[in-house]
Amino acid sequence: MIDAHNHLGETFGGGWCNRPVSELSEVLDEAGVCVLADLDGGWDEDILYQRLDKYKAFAPDRFCFFGGVDWAAWPDHGDRFGEWAAAGLRRQAARGAQGLKIWKSFGLHVRDQHKALAPVDDPRLDPIWETAAELNLPVLIHVADPVAFFDPLDATNERWEELHANPDWHFPNPPFPPFITILEQLANLVGRHPATTFIGAHVGCYAENLEWVGQLLDRCPNFAVDIAARIGELGRQPYTARRFFQRHQDRILFGLDCPPDLAYYRLYYRFLETDDEYFNYDLADPPSQGRWRIYGLHLPDDVLEKVYYLNARRLLNLDK
Repeated sequence: MIDAHNHLGETFGGGWCNRPVSELSEVLDEAGVCVLADLDGGWDEDILYQRLDKYKAFAPDRFCFFGGVDWAAWPDHGDRFGEWAAAGLRRQAARGAQGLKIWKSFGLHVRDQHKALAPVDDPRLDPIWETAAELNLPVLIHVADPVAFFDPLDATNERWEELHANPDWHFPNPPFPPFITILEQLANLVGRHPATTFIGAHVGCYAENLEWVGQLLDRCPNFAVDIAARIGELGRQPYTARRFFQRHQDRILFGLDCPPDLAYYRLYYRFLETDDEYFNYDLADPPSQGRWRIYGLHLPDDVLEKVYYLNARRLLNLDK
């Protein structure tokens, strides 16, 4: 098993970065995880380098770390920000970063030197994606968020409880762009850079519409997806999801996107491997995202081997 989408930091990783690496290694051993990708570094290069030093010294092949972009520096560099960020990616890669993580602030909050919202397909940023291609670094990109986060926050919103508990997760238009606008910009970006490997986080950032994601996969052989934090969406459309996994089995990666925990790994294994019906997609009850249940996909072993291991091995360049 390769967990291609996770976090070890305070905010999303449960503070694993402050615990001995040996403790984390024991959890991963028990869960059958041989490699974990940490996506927390990059916007603060000191954090990235600290993680590299700590984890690579303990187990150089068990952990891989993604760099990032310091969007807050855009006003300081103006229209040359893309070149500046590309130089930073070169520096991170030379230090040991094995990919580039783009967070969902891109397309929602990132602004240029004129305080204008930067579109996901902004051509001024092309040097970043071109440099990633040159260095053979995958770009794991998360834009937008669940569709319900962009819908009116009324009684018809299926994530009513979650959004009331986290009001800053709601992105109404205006002032934010429409959801589909952000996704179309993502598609433009992927199509414009065929030499760059893009991995769309959370089932291509549109788990609710596998037809849309599948069409982008068909058009763009440089595009792949992970399933992190989206079994709740996949598991309530089990027939469509199973067909999606079978059709695109060479470009789907496993990922957890929550603090490494044996119970969560087992939940994902249950979803992917069994034909169990109508079970909770979360460890909390009621579940944290919305009040529905999911169904297992019962994927064949050859598909599971690709999703669990082979695809990440190839796309993350772990054989180098």
